[in-house]
Amino acid sequence: MREHGDVQPGAQAAGDGGVTVSHAQGLQVGDRNVQHNHFPAAAVSPVSVRPAAVPAPDGLVNVAVAPGVFVGRGTQLRQLDEVLAEPGAAVVQAVHGLGGVGKSTLAAQWAWQHRDRYRPVWWIDADTTAGIDAGLATLATALQTDLPDGLSLEVLRERALQWLASHDGWLLVLDNVNDPGDVARLSARVGTGRVLVTSRRATGWAGIATAIALDVLDLDDAVEAMRQVLAGSGRDRDADGLVQVARELGCLPLAVDQAAAYLAETGLSSSAYLQLLKQYPANMFAHGGEGAGERTIARVWRVTLDRLADTPLAGKILRVVAWYAPDAIYRALLAGLADPPTIARALGRLAAYSMITLDEHTLTVHRLVQAVARTPDPEDPHRQPDDIDTARTQAIAELRAAMPDDWRLPKHWPRWRALVSQVEALAEHSSNRIDNDTAASSLYNQAAVFLHDQGVVARTIPLFKQALSDRRRLLSDDHPDTLTSVNNLASAYKAAGDLGRAIPLFKQALSDRRRLLGDDHPGTLTLMLNLAGAYEQAGDVGRAVPLLERTLSAYKRILGDDHADTLNAMNGLASACASTGDLGRAVPLFEQSLTDCRRVLGEDHPQTLIVASNLASAYTSAGDVGPAVPSCEQSLTDCRRVFGDDHPQTLSAVRSLAHAYEVAGDVARAIPLLEQSLTDYRRTLGDDHPDTLSAVNSLAFAWASAGDVGRAVPLFEQSLTDCRRVLGDDHPHTLTLMNNLASAYEHAGDVGRAIPLFEQSLTGRRRVLGDRHPDTLASMNNLANAYEQAGDMGRAVPLFEQAFTGRRRVLGDHHPDTVLSLNNLATAYWTVGDVDKAVPLLEQSITYCRRVFGDDAPGTVLSLNNLAFAYRARGDVSRAVPLFEQALAGCRRVFGDDDPRTKLVEESLTLLCGSNE
Repeated sequence: MREHGDVQPGAQAAGDGGVTVSHAQGLQVGDRNVQHNHFPAAAVSPVSVRPAAVPAPDGLVNVAVAPGVFVGRGTQLRQLDEVLAEPGAAVVQAVHGLGGVGKSTLAAQWAWQHRDRYRPVWWIDADTTAGIDAGLATLATALQTDLPDGLSLEVLRERALQWLASHDGWLLVLDNVNDPGDVARLSARVGTGRVLVTSRRATGWAGIATAIALDVLDLDDAVEAMRQVLAGSGRDRDADGLVQVARELGCLPLAVDQAAAYLAETGLSSSAYLQLLKQYPANMFAHGGEGAGERTIARVWRVTLDRLADTPLAGKILRVVAWYAPDAIYRALLAGLADPPTIARALGRLAAYSMITLDEHTLTVHRLVQAVARTPDPEDPHRQPDDIDTARTQAIAELRAAMPDDWRLPKHWPRWRALVSQVEALAEHSSNRIDNDTAASSLYNQAAVFLHDQGVVARTIPLFKQALSDRRRLLSDDHPDTLTSVNNLASAYKAAGDLGRAIPLFKQALSDRRRLLGDDHPGTLTLMLNLAGAYEQAGDVGRAVPLLERTLSAYKRILGDDHADTLNAMNGLASACASTGDLGRAVPLFEQSLTDCRRVLGEDHPQTLIVASNLASAYTSAGDVGPAVPSCEQSLTDCRRVFGDDHPQTLSAVRSLAHAYEVAGDVARAIPLLEQSLTDYRRTLGDDHPDTLSAVNSLAFAWASAGDVGRAVPLFEQSLTDCRRVLGDDHPHTLTLMNNLASAYEHAGDVGRAIPLFEQSLTGRRRVLGDRHPDTLASMNNLANAYEQAGDMGRAVPLFEQAFTGRRRVLGDHHPDTVLSLNNLATAYWTVGDVDKAVPLLEQSITYCRRVFGDDAPGTVLSLNNLAFAYRARGDVSRAVPLFEQALAGCRRVFGDDDPRTKLVEESLTLLCGSNE
């Protein structure tokens, strides 16, 4: 019988030690002696030690030393600090993003920075469940280095989980998790510690982890990362080149590192790298510097697509959107690929793996993902050449199907604006491809026509050039579509102010259409109208007006009075007449055209608004201030509503209103409009566009009119330099700037610099525009003024006479310029002592000034003063005094008491009254 307390052989004594006791007897009792036998203590098996009893070793960190090049990410590091420092039994943080965006690098950096806070810091490659199990097993052996070999992975994993569950203060990094469920299962077991997860999966983290989306680097940080890799090579100082490389790579960290390593290894320049990237993308995406191994962008994303192999449409979608712009790609552009539920599932899968970003109507994809996806690689099952060709064909078809029918209708413009950027991207990505059909060229032409109508000139030319090149190759020079492309490209050059290229193309296209289609074909008439417009823009009105007259007559005969093309031709002829100064003909033509456009096309049709704006400007040019200002104000309101603030037609309407204010004497309202207009022109069209140069001139002229020559002169000088460089010495814009700069010099008192410029301007205008053109007559008047200021009345008076006679004949008696010339001529007669000629003209001038400008206009007030001086010079004090009194009252109202002009009139009146006492 066993006595209580006996320990059976092989049994374990109670206690945490888990010591095994041998069955040999250690105490023997006999009647002769007592013998004590001493045995050594039995060995303790490591496996028998419970994980909870295993202490956390000091310094147990298996995270590789933080990378030598780490820049930026300050915000994300602080986010990790905040989340992982939160109190609680367990905290799980997930960093998700596109492959290559730097998730693992960020996690390694943060873990290394905090290695002294946690015991241990353990990194696990967690792309599969098996990988997590293996990482946990390795952790178990690291925690207990004396564990015997041969323990199964399951036993080791379980020991690691028990250890994590019974300790805190540790950090586990699960890198590249593919299934959020793996993290959920681990968290449920351990319930303590801190877990930092990296994953390409953007979804599935709710209730499991706090998620942070990681994006690409800022441009400055991307450049700095490259610079650090290249430090000491000399190429690190190529700031502009590194910026270009970083931008081309979309600031994706892996791509930036790959490029920098390649540059460091090969010694190539940034520009050479970009050229290789353009010419040999497949090779460049697949190779980095020495030791790149599997960490190249092509290999990284292939892994992701392998995981999406169960959704073949996902890869197809990626190859299609690779031909578009990276941002704001309409989901509707995928409608032809599958039914909506299938597309939605494929998009969801791509978004889940951070290959795209989704919102309700659009998707976004990184530009480098696109570049890889459209680069053929026979070794990559996701980038087979035939599949990529098919995807481009599908991208073209989807864009053509999505384009609204009528690009001229404002209701379609938002969709057009969104789609043309995709067409431009397609054209850019297709620059090295040769098409076998005209689908792409038709798409390019469509998009460019819309952009041309929107006034976005610089963006139209590459598209028109590509369309023309393709059509010439595929269709022949004489095909109607090719002829259309010639006309369209010429129109783009004309809009860009490049008349040296525009006019020859127009002439070539017109000759071809006459030969192939005949004189009366609508296409031929369009070319006639366009060529005439180019002649007019070049200042060759002698060719423009007769050609426009023939074109309008033909349109009326062939298409009828109410056809839109006929109305457009009438507007073109009216504009040309206005350019020649024939406002008596231009205004009625504009009025008739506007009436017909409103009746036929409607109030808000773009053509109607253009004609309305032209008519308002014609009123201003004719000096008819009454209807000019309200017409210009209404035109600007309508243009802003229909076209938007940045459309060239709207910007033109702003300048027209400012000019109307100037003519009405309200320069203070004109200048802010012109300043904003110039800013908008520079932003939308660029510094060298003719409209921008003209806007500089308008603002400078307004400052000069306001008496601020200190601001006017530098603007005029810069504008003249730019006009000569961009347009040439004989362009009407250049001649206008020459005249205006001379006027500014004159107002600044520098007549010596003014006269040569006035003479050059007059000579050029006579040669280019003719003697009767209003601008030529203005140059006559201005040069005469300069001669007068220089005291050369022998030259001044004949020019004043020519200018007045010409303006009276061309512009009429009541035009502001005619009234100005009348006053100038009268003053010149008075200056040379011919008072008998001066007085009648001054009397007539006051009548016209009051009628045209009003009683309180500066010109009217100064004319009163001039006539008063003339009466005094003739000794007619009784008539002089009342006029001086009227002039003084007017000067005080218009200029103020302290203005020099007011003081001059006041002194004249005082002297006259004093001498008369």
